[in-house]
Amino acid sequence: MGMPRFFSFFTQSNQRDSLPSNRQNLVNNANTHRQDGFLSSVFGFFRRQFRSGEKIDGGSRTEEEEKVYSWLYALAQSDKDLVFEYVRSTERGLSFTEAERRLKENGPNVPLEYTFPSWWHLLWNAFFHPFNIILIVLSVLSYITSDNPNGCIMLILVFISVSLRFYQEYSSSKAAMKLSEFVRCPVKVQRCAGRVVQTELVVQIDQRDVVPGDIVIFEPGDLFPGDVRLLTSKHLVVSQSSLTGESWTTDKTADVREDRSTPLLDLKNICFMGTNVVSGSGTGLVVSTGSKTYISTSFSNIGKQKPPNSFEKGVRTISYVLIVVMLLVVSIIIAADYSASYDLSESILFGLSVACALTPQMLPLIVNTSLAKGALAMARDRCVVKSLSAIRDMGSMDILCIDKTGTLTMNRAVMVSHLDTFGSTREKVLHFAFLNSYFKTDQKYPLDDAILAYVYTNGYRFQPSRWRKIDEIPFDFMRRRVTVVLEKQSNANNRQLLDRFMVTKGALEEVMKVCSFVEHFDRGEITTFSTEDNQRILNVVEELSNEGLRVIGVAMKSLEMKRTFESMDYVDTIESDMVFLGLITFFDPPKDSAKQALWRLAEKGVKAKVLTGDSLSLAIKICKEVGIRTTHVTTGPDLELLNPDAFHDTVKRATVLARLTPSQKLRVVESLQTVDHIVGFLGDGINDALALDAANVGISVDSGASVAKDLADIILLEKDLNVLVAGVEQGRLTFGNTMKYIKMSVIANVGSVLSLMIATLFLRYEPLTPRQLLTQNFLFCLGQIAIPWDKMEEDYVKTPQRWSVKGLPMFILWNGPVCTICDVVTLLFLVFYYGTLNKEDTSLFRTAWFVEGLLMQTLIYHLIRTEKIPFIQEVASWPVICSTILISAIGIAIPFTIVGEVMEFIELPLSYFGFLVVLFIGYFTVGQIVKRLYILVYKKWL
Repeated sequence: MGMPRFFSFFTQSNQRDSLPSNRQNLVNNANTHRQDGFLSSVFGFFRRQFRSGEKIDGGSRTEEEEKVYSWLYALAQSDKDLVFEYVRSTERGLSFTEAERRLKENGPNVPLEYTFPSWWHLLWNAFFHPFNIILIVLSVLSYITSDNPNGCIMLILVFISVSLRFYQEYSSSKAAMKLSEFVRCPVKVQRCAGRVVQTELVVQIDQRDVVPGDIVIFEPGDLFPGDVRLLTSKHLVVSQSSLTGESWTTDKTADVREDRSTPLLDLKNICFMGTNVVSGSGTGLVVSTGSKTYISTSFSNIGKQKPPNSFEKGVRTISYVLIVVMLLVVSIIIAADYSASYDLSESILFGLSVACALTPQMLPLIVNTSLAKGALAMARDRCVVKSLSAIRDMGSMDILCIDKTGTLTMNRAVMVSHLDTFGSTREKVLHFAFLNSYFKTDQKYPLDDAILAYVYTNGYRFQPSRWRKIDEIPFDFMRRRVTVVLEKQSNANNRQLLDRFMVTKGALEEVMKVCSFVEHFDRGEITTFSTEDNQRILNVVEELSNEGLRVIGVAMKSLEMKRTFESMDYVDTIESDMVFLGLITFFDPPKDSAKQALWRLAEKGVKAKVLTGDSLSLAIKICKEVGIRTTHVTTGPDLELLNPDAFHDTVKRATVLARLTPSQKLRVVESLQTVDHIVGFLGDGINDALALDAANVGISVDSGASVAKDLADIILLEKDLNVLVAGVEQGRLTFGNTMKYIKMSVIANVGSVLSLMIATLFLRYEPLTPRQLLTQNFLFCLGQIAIPWDKMEEDYVKTPQRWSVKGLPMFILWNGPVCTICDVVTLLFLVFYYGTLNKEDTSLFRTAWFVEGLLMQTLIYHLIRTEKIPFIQEVASWPVICSTILISAIGIAIPFTIVGEVMEFIELPLSYFGFLVVLFIGYFTVGQIVKRLYILVYKKWL
């Protein structure tokens, strides 16, 4: 992933001249205002500990974020006149000359500038693998010593490995980050012109040309081009979903002075870059642009290269250890062989062959083939894998952080109840809500569909055919309610009369504003809407909200009969003096599959944590429905008050974290990673980008924001957690097969090389010629190609699998000697039974040693791959079995063929094969005993 290049935040360069020096003073003063109390100690700690601007742990904000917080809070607490002074602007706006000067000094108004990986960058990453480098070095040495076939084989292995990884990652590579998607639009600004008499002009400019000090004019649908301090506002409603993830809107107003206790995103007089106007209008003073805005500092970590995971560190460690062992052992072998043959070139060639035998040449190929196979398997489950290593990380994942909406829930409204002002069920409330939804001709919203579905499915018969629609006042974001005027024929004193009603439903507070009366169903009367009625309704709504329900209000009133009714002329007067009937409640129900999927993940050792921007009560309600514990919950504002230690402890225990900002989601993920958790994050919004980028496994969905999909390692084509369960299983299968190969190959190779060294020192001649040794190594490597298609035991995929730094050395120390002992037994048998100590009998010894070594290295995999008894309690997959039989048959048959003659082999006596049967029975017996003792001590095998 590319490295971000962003403008310095508060530097000592000339760029600061465009912002007043009292901006820095204002930030410093804002800090000094907090010197008393608990917050003072917290922010003081931040200033002392994090001056470098780097995130040391997940419980802290960077210095840049602290400066932005202080700057915006200071402006929110100040009068408008002071705000103009702080940014060196006027009520008329900036002059064109001053705006141009500031644009040159500050640069274009873009959040971040990114460079993204090119094809050669991806190719280099695929190529630069420790074992690829070792193979290339050995290949070069092979060509130097005229061992061309061996050099060619190793280069082919490198080519296949690199091609597999490069093709998979290039075809799914990350597209360009689209942070500009929410700010690329024209902006209306107020500028002043004229030298003597200045005239205010409203001009339209590109958002890239907006500078601090500009006065912007906004209407519904506009996006804020920077952080803005409101100057005027009229019924202003703003959506901050790009920052918070909440679907609800926020009311903003210019006529208020905030204090430090208000959470930053809840400030009423501050609007943030990237948010948009839902309804209303107003003007605002741009106080920060570009990389100095809240969203830019919050997202400044996007694109930074992740540190290597435990698997990558482990492979690197193995490579270094093998290089050291290789240099040591090969030096001894070359010296011993030269002392016996006095042929330096032949001794070097033999030593080089031993070095090739010590190298797990198939490791890059096995790893990349396993990952590519896993990617194809996940593709069948409708997953797009963009980073192959993410599959392996899914096998190690032990915590999955998920957003609520659309993942745990169906992302649609279902009606729950229809209540009066006392919280009792009343059919009349439902009746009028149904009529409103049924007759409205404006766009039908999900809540309307939910009301209609509730009525139809529960058998209510409200007979809408008896009603006739007269007019409608459609929904708009300023009123946030919809009204229909209906007419119904009734009988009174044997006369046919027409009753006309106006029915309104919408946002509770907006409906209550137009009500002067309230209906008491229990007493059968309508009374004046009193303060007690208002408080009682709010109490009922609070209880419903705590249950995770969304509430709207319903009201009605009778109208006098008129021949005409011009709705739009009567909006302000007609929607008044209404009778409040009651409440309609809705719920976003959990998916049927969510509870089962979470249970399956828990079975496999993956704990779920819900990180959401929605309210705590709603999150708790959903979590209870799907079986997530809610004994430990917290919110973003509460986390802001904690010091780092308390932050880590709270995040560790909490299962539900609500009202989180993007930077808080990031800090939660980083906090979990500091205590050695492998964290997966499932998110689909711009507000999830930080956490997706920081997580070990970033997961998004096909319908998510482009930023989220760009940063994700895995993209789900369906919002179904069961797909993740399959991904976890596939990741553990991939990890397990990779570990099988690593442990088997290291043990077999190290054991074989030690045996060669012992044999060289004992025999005083080469136990195998370079050609024979390379042929044996090639056949062994060929047989391992089937490993990615092997299966894993059920118990293995039930728990997260991690690379153990100490595990592999101890595994080698326990199991390596068993292989070497068998080779030494073979050496002694050949020397004392067949008398092969003399150089005249080298052909017999080398043939026998070749066959035994190849069979040993081929069969050892079956002992290593399972905790159980191989071939009896557990049998490998059929590709592995076929590969074992094929390679073993080739190894036994070679001495009896023309190829054997070319390689100076001779036919082996039948008695030797009888010895091999006894030897391998003994090997599997001793190996199984060592295995059980190892499991008894370390409680695990692979």
